Amino acid sequence: MICYKPIRKYFTVNSNCFFNNMPCGIYYEQKRIESWKLFVVKPARAVYHNEKASMKRGFFITFEGTECAGKSTHIKMLEDYFRKENIKYVLTREPGGTEVGEEIRNIVKHHAGENPVSDEAELLLFAASRAQHMREAILPALSSGTTVICDRFTDSTVAYQGYARGLDLKFISTLNKFATMGRSPDLTIILDLTPEESQERIRQRNEKEKIHDRIENEHVSFHIKVRNAFLKLADEEPDRVKIISSARSIEVVHNDIVKAVRNAVASLPK
Repeated sequence: MICYKPIRKYFTVNSNCFFNNMPCGIYYEQKRIESWKLFVVKPARAVYHNEKASMKRGFFITFEGTECAGKSTHIKMLEDYFRKENIKYVLTREPGGTEVGEEIRNIVKHHAGENPVSDEAELLLFAASRAQHMREAILPALSSGTTVICDRFTDSTVAYQGYARGLDLKFISTLNKFATMGRSPDLTIILDLTPEESQERIRQRNEKEKIHDRIENEHVSFHIKVRNAFLKLADEEPDRVKIISSARSIEVVHNDIVKAVRNAVASLPK
């Protein structure tokens, strides 16, 4: 029996709209069928929220962190906060966020064929998804003054494919700039969790959901490198990147995220 299960709603932009005009934004509702091998994408609803209230310019927030650090939970809580404050926003993710990106996501996360995805191919697949994502969804939304929340972005590429996979960091930097057209996040929240805590959460989730995720299933040494890379990125860019421990209560972590968002918005040029 084919079983449909709603996953999430992601923002994209109508292909008939132009970059310098107000984008005709719609959310897309993703569904999965039996496994993650087949995706059905259908229009779900118009861009959400009260049009009268938006930050003065498009504010770009990204969430990063080790596996199972609570990104989905805290992104949802930030959405609730934005709704309460009547802040116009869109939610998206990487890889994904567009039809092209979601197909790429299925490959990089769930490919289980006889021949594995090479590290170099993995890097370029992420970049391809990001290039489409920026041009089709993120940049048009930001240009309209809409706040964008993105689940993972360029810092994940640096941490996972750069530091953990050992690929050339200078090349990754150039590739990220090319894919993003030079647009960096205004604020990056890194939810920090020790590799041991992360692995335990992965184990508990896999027992329930039975999902094959090739990156989550990497050896613990891989995830240690990822975490150390995120901490290094925060040291290098303390104004943009904020480390928030997710080993505490959900409420405490959420309050710290809201505080970080408020401080970042307040620091923008008037």
